[in-house]
Amino acid sequence: MHTILADSFTASLTKLTNDEQKQVKLTAFDLQTDPDRPGLQMHRIDASKDPNFWSVRVNRDIRIIVHKTGDSVMLAYVNHHDDAYKWAERRRIETHPRTGALQIVEVRERIEEIGLRPEPPRQVELPFQVTSQPTASDLPLFARLSSEDALSIGVPADWVPDVLEASEDRFFTLANHLPQEAAEALLDYAATGVLKKPASVDTAPVAHPDAQRRFRILEGHEELAAALDQPFEKWAVFLHPSQRNLVERDYPGPVRVVGSAGTGKTVVALHRVARIVQRDPSARVLLTTFSEPLAKALTGKLTVLLGEGSALLDRVTISSFEQAALELHALMTGRQPYLIGREKLRGLLREVAEAASQKGYTPQFLLSEWEHVIDAWQIDSAEAYSTVPRMGRKNRLGAKQRDELWAIFSDVRSLVRSKALMTAADLFTSVTDHFNRRDDKPYTHVVVDEAQDLGVAELRFLRSIVPTRPDALFFAGDIGQRIFQQPISWKGLGVDIRGRSFTLKVNYRTSHQIRKLADGLLPDNVRDVDGEEDDRKGTVSVFDGVDPVIIIAPTKEDEVASAAAFLINLVEAGVSSREIGIFCRSNEEMARAAKVAEAAGLQTVSSLQSRQSTDAVLIGTMHLAKGLEFRAVVIVACDEGVLPLSTRIADVADEFELDEVVATERQLLYVAATRARDYLFISAVAPGSEFLEDLVAH
Repeated sequence: MHTILADSFTASLTKLTNDEQKQVKLTAFDLQTDPDRPGLQMHRIDASKDPNFWSVRVNRDIRIIVHKTGDSVMLAYVNHHDDAYKWAERRRIETHPRTGALQIVEVRERIEEIGLRPEPPRQVELPFQVTSQPTASDLPLFARLSSEDALSIGVPADWVPDVLEASEDRFFTLANHLPQEAAEALLDYAATGVLKKPASVDTAPVAHPDAQRRFRILEGHEELAAALDQPFEKWAVFLHPSQRNLVERDYPGPVRVVGSAGTGKTVVALHRVARIVQRDPSARVLLTTFSEPLAKALTGKLTVLLGEGSALLDRVTISSFEQAALELHALMTGRQPYLIGREKLRGLLREVAEAASQKGYTPQFLLSEWEHVIDAWQIDSAEAYSTVPRMGRKNRLGAKQRDELWAIFSDVRSLVRSKALMTAADLFTSVTDHFNRRDDKPYTHVVVDEAQDLGVAELRFLRSIVPTRPDALFFAGDIGQRIFQQPISWKGLGVDIRGRSFTLKVNYRTSHQIRKLADGLLPDNVRDVDGEEDDRKGTVSVFDGVDPVIIIAPTKEDEVASAAAFLINLVEAGVSSREIGIFCRSNEEMARAAKVAEAAGLQTVSSLQSRQSTDAVLIGTMHLAKGLEFRAVVIVACDEGVLPLSTRIADVADEFELDEVVATERQLLYVAATRARDYLFISAVAPGSEFLEDLVAH
């Protein structure tokens, strides 16, 4: 007899106490071993419209709701006695007559009249609020669809009239009562005007791609234990069909998965790693990203996915781009390289230029030319400098200027090497050259998260450490979240993903209101240098929320008071401190962010490790927010001169670079804002950042 796990069971399990969860898991194991065991005290739920719902006793008060058919037992829900019975009485589990997918359907006549919108937390007076509330249309949103259209995308038959009559305001509440595939298709139609009907699938109802997003057949105690140990990590158990397709496909070359924040790119990357090591016993995988804190986060998530203590974890190395190169360099040479910092390089460039009496080039231009041309492309001669493509740079250089500049850069490179130092690009190049000469490679596969922040040297490095095989390189990222690197041609560097770049469109992490506001910071379409396009139009969020708050206060004291009031309101509404992040642009504004938490009476931590062990608000710069997620995010000090950061503006070398700096600063705000799931607060002191004008207008 099969045991099936439903996502409604894992979601309800998390709401019980730790002791109650332990008792539920023990009962679930007994149920999996012998579902007919008398001690389980199984009783049919007579008031349910579905005759296959039964209750299983955990203790005096807790009941597991199971769905029994001839060859399977499904763990469907768990709660205290009365609430568990009410859940079962209001639902049925059935195969949809058109799509063939197994669904959990709410019984329409048992649901109380649906309100227009779920009740938001109690609001407090926030002075200086400048956002305006959009007026929603009362006209039916799906008036042009037929009943057959609604059925074709998985709407249960008894909910079709409600869908066809729903206004824009009412639909988001209605969507919470529909199977996820139906809600997503309707959201997509509302955004694009196109109804995408699913292809017919010849498979068992529980194995249907849409069913697999909410049901999983478990093979034994080990799988059940792994699924229940981390039930809050829903993505580790259930996968969206669009994600599963990208994970399981075979490709004839490198692949890139893109999508806006919250669409599950990291989830796809993690499942791709799991698929590789599960299918290929000889696979050695590097899972990599741009920073060590994010690499640590990936380690925790892959452990959840594969299971604590799994032998498969031993065949996966998880580290940042730079750390991966450092470790390989140490293996190659037997010594640890020493890297020179950016400010030290700035000083060397200035000193060499002054010694050569070259006063026609600003320190900003010299550093920019070094970072984006000389060091990035590892230029080692005047001849190479004369032919390197200076992609997008608007400062044109004649032959004489290049000769003068090369004299400066070659002296700087000699000085760096004489001190036994390396730049990060030197490090990547050293490892790249080593493995380009060898047939044996340290890894069979590389999977990259946050791939938009790869530079020239990093991309060459990753290509060199895997063999030439179609499935060796898999990238996940968001072109719109590029905050560290200037755009480059991947094709020109030997990584051709044309025709194998795929965009995820369903946002699971961020509410409709927050996603819509944040999207105002970026264009609808983002195109890379090779012409591959990330079409952000049509991205939909799967849940509704409350409107974000934007504050432009007359003084810093007023800003602190407003932000603190917002936080107090959240805590009173049940949001825990560890579910809140407070961010600012740079370390100079950290004291201001700390005052907000202090005024709200909240403890803070400033490191990811501390966040795991204490119930406190995480506070940091916007860069720290990257890759994280919170129920609520507060972004303060978005002042004029702070965002975009004036010191970065002062460092630009030409008009192109100015455009790039402003774009990456805008993307940084987007990254911070989209870390929020349910609540977002952004503030500044008047007149505020120019970016806030875009948000308010949007």
